Amino acid sequence: MPTEIAPGLTLQIDTPTLRLSDFKLIAFDMDSTLIDIECIDEIADIADKKAEVAAITEAAMRGEITDFKESLRRRLALLKGVPSGALLEVYEHRLRLNPGAHELVNAAKAAGLATLLVSGGFTFFADRVKARLGMDHAKSNELEIEDGRLTGRVIGDIVDGEEKKRQLLAMCERIGCSPLQAIAVGDGANDLPMMGAAGLSVAYRAKPAVRAQAMVAINEGGLDRLLEVLRPAP
Repeated sequence: MPTEIAPGLTLQIDTPTLRLSDFKLIAFDMDSTLIDIECIDEIADIADKKAEVAAITEAAMRGEITDFKESLRRRLALLKGVPSGALLEVYEHRLRLNPGAHELVNAAKAAGLATLLVSGGFTFFADRVKARLGMDHAKSNELEIEDGRLTGRVIGDIVDGEEKKRQLLAMCERIGCSPLQAIAVGDGANDLPMMGAAGLSVAYRAKPAVRAQAMVAINEGGLDRLLEVLRPAP
């Protein structure tokens, strides 16, 4: 049973002696985890299709649609023809980092952890968020654009939950650590594969199915509340 160790912070494991420096990698989802929006929903809002797209996003994140790739294809198809300028509008005027994102990433880097952003969202946003936070690596989906408009497709294969897991394991191999030395932070059902592969799984303001399976659940406050569980090295 989860134990609330402070308001809005629950644990399903005993971690009284763990420090951030006990780990070598921290991997984050982006939409609704590192940032406070679902980018695809906001692009759809500009195209007056937010209700249709957001309903599919919500069902996918709750795990009610189990095929993430198909859910993304359905949403993207609704965005065909949207001007590519909508991406910059979303980034500049709607996207905000979630509270504590800078603090947690900076603490992780100070403790010697590699940092990974892995998202079922889009490179336009993920690459900028990576740079903004000074993270080491980002992997996400590249939107296909022709004649200044979205085609309703992505270039290459879709980053889904299994690919997120694969990216985490590949990063572990690259830096020479065990997956048990990795932390995975997410909010939706497509984060569960990488969270299951990591030594520590963290749900941030997550869907019920994700909270139920995470070792740590941050239900209130910022991402840096993880530092209440994993103290930085003195």
